[in-house]
Amino acid sequence: MLLRRRYPHNVAIYFVRKYIHMAGGGVVALLVPQAFTGPLIPTLLSLGFALLLLAARRLRLLYWFQTGENAYEVNFTIAWGLSLYTIWSITGDPRLAVVPALLISFGDGVTGVVRNLLFRRRTKHWSGNLAMLPVSVGLGYVYGGPLGAVAGLVASVVERLEAPPIDDNLIIAAVSTLVIILLY
Repeated sequence: MLLRRRYPHNVAIYFVRKYIHMAGGGVVALLVPQAFTGPLIPTLLSLGFALLLLAARRLRLLYWFQTGENAYEVNFTIAWGLSLYTIWSITGDPRLAVVPALLISFGDGVTGVVRNLLFRRRTKHWSGNLAMLPVSVGLGYVYGGPLGAVAGLVASVVERLEAPPIDDNLIIAAVSTLVIILLY
């Protein structure tokens, strides 16, 4: 559909990746506190999914969302699961544990959509961070109170950082997890 609307192929893929961020990562993160009694199963599922994505890269790219340029979708699933496991294990709070997953899913998802609409290419620009801020602070607050809101604020700032192969998914998850653990 995006290609028919004359979006470049890499931009179309980037939109799809952000959709997957929100639908696959975000919606699932919202369900985790209601569906699971501990962090092990959702973490193992996310790591298993990372292995499947990695296998797809080796065998045949899933052209509609994977790109040969990077394996950031693998990083996303690893960061999602490990941040959830770490926080839930330390705090015992499943709602607080999903905050980093929500930040990389919905917060970072919004950055990509805004930047893609404005620039029609994958780029880092403060417009995405400004769009991410209310989403991340709001979700952080709803799921983690003031502690989650602070994590959302910090995540909105560090999202611009990237040092391949370390991408913003890993940075957002690591920094927000650290903020939550240190301030808990």
